[in-house]
Amino acid sequence: MSAVCVPKTRCFLRLLLRGLPAAMSRSYSLDVSAPLLRTQGYVDGRWVSAASVFPVLDPATGQEIARVSDCGPAEAKQAVDAAYKAFHTWKRCTAKERSVLLRKWFDLLTLHKEDLAKLITFESGKPMRESLGEIAYSASFLEWFSEEARRVYGDIVPSPVKDRKILLLKQPVGVASIITPWNFPSAMITRKVGAALAAGCTVVVKPAEDTPLSALALAELAEQAGIPAGVFNVVPCSRDKTPSVGEVLCTDPLVAKISFTGSTATGKLLLKMAADTVKKASMELGGHAPFIVFDSADVDKAVGGAMASKFRNSGQTCVCSNRFLVQTGIYDRFMDKLGRAMDAELRLGHGSDPETTQGPLINSRAAEKVVQQVSDAVSRGAKLLRGGGRLEGSFMEPTLLADVTTDMICTKEETFGPLLPVIRFTTEEEALSVANASNVGLAGYFYSQDVSQIWRVAEELEVGLVGVNEGLLSTSEACFGGVKQSGLGREGSKYGIDEYLEVKYMCFGGLNP
Repeated sequence: MSAVCVPKTRCFLRLLLRGLPAAMSRSYSLDVSAPLLRTQGYVDGRWVSAASVFPVLDPATGQEIARVSDCGPAEAKQAVDAAYKAFHTWKRCTAKERSVLLRKWFDLLTLHKEDLAKLITFESGKPMRESLGEIAYSASFLEWFSEEARRVYGDIVPSPVKDRKILLLKQPVGVASIITPWNFPSAMITRKVGAALAAGCTVVVKPAEDTPLSALALAELAEQAGIPAGVFNVVPCSRDKTPSVGEVLCTDPLVAKISFTGSTATGKLLLKMAADTVKKASMELGGHAPFIVFDSADVDKAVGGAMASKFRNSGQTCVCSNRFLVQTGIYDRFMDKLGRAMDAELRLGHGSDPETTQGPLINSRAAEKVVQQVSDAVSRGAKLLRGGGRLEGSFMEPTLLADVTTDMICTKEETFGPLLPVIRFTTEEEALSVANASNVGLAGYFYSQDVSQIWRVAEELEVGLVGVNEGLLSTSEACFGGVKQSGLGREGSKYGIDEYLEVKYMCFGGLNP
């Protein structure tokens, strides 16, 4: 075990004794129904093998759980061609026909939620309770967009002259490349694909190399639901082949749209590749969410919100709070209650263990990043109150830092891990200045019971999503997306389907007035 220092807190002892060793001393195996454990690519309604395979590992144990076809540029091109061919039929289906098929797909996800959740837990490390929550969230986008499919309305615009009618039609853009991350391996697909298919587009999905099994299970259920061949394609590949596959998906002239969730740096590369063919693009990129607690806040609710916002999926979500700002008047009380909550509620272990609340990070590189941020903060004067150590494999102790300042790396870069750094502030203006001092702006949170302050701060925060006295935001009914370098476009809500539509102006002239 390596650590920044030797932790001496009750939190560490409780985690160590009740969490990780139990996970590492037991044997865990993935047990799901055979049809859902797919390991080949899915192209044009067929399961296809590649020349080689790549391993999928359980991040909690490091054990191999499957070997998946390592698709390359050739398979990616086949998938694009299949999607383009299918588009000309799929777009002519009525909105109701597409709606019915998406609803069947939703029903199948709900029916198989236990097995689908197991896949998420074993390939991403997420606790089973959270994996079940993700499947419900994932399914909700298919349900939502099955309904939105029938609400794609155009416009009839009053004409300035008597012998013409002006109509604005909405039509699907075409083939969409869908590139998704590992932290929500099911929901990030359905949030994009549900909208695309509802609009009449066809898709090629490239899942993250760490978590291809969830994407392939979705393909199996899409087929069972009756989604036609070529409408939904999945091209899994290894990290080594990701650049070449990504190049096909972002440069092929038959692709009209790309939708990506991942880091800002990768998003910029994809945008550059897509620029030559001027593709429509949606980008859900990195976040660096502030979490502000004002003196007027209900401290108990603020602590509950902080726990939910920071430690969900072990801090590995793009909307996780990254910088905590607590006003001087309640700082000590908040820190005491937060530390106690961490002691009482957090349990490290394998995600399939019912008592586990904190699984591993996705890999050792992710754990090392957290260690480096903790080490940097402590070297610059931060006080380590809880955790701070890296445990076996990619497990990382949930960590609480006090006396954090804005010159520390953890306040400048997204962590993507269970590190909670707290900055003390005095005035509202100071808090907003710190919160907005970032080139990204995805989510932001704050706790206050001052109504005037709530309106001021909600409007001033430079983010796309604001949680007011709430630490969990996401729902299919609301839009999701950021400002600044956190991305382009919106997903979910009634606006999500617009990302896959073009507006065509039709002028119908020569009419008798």
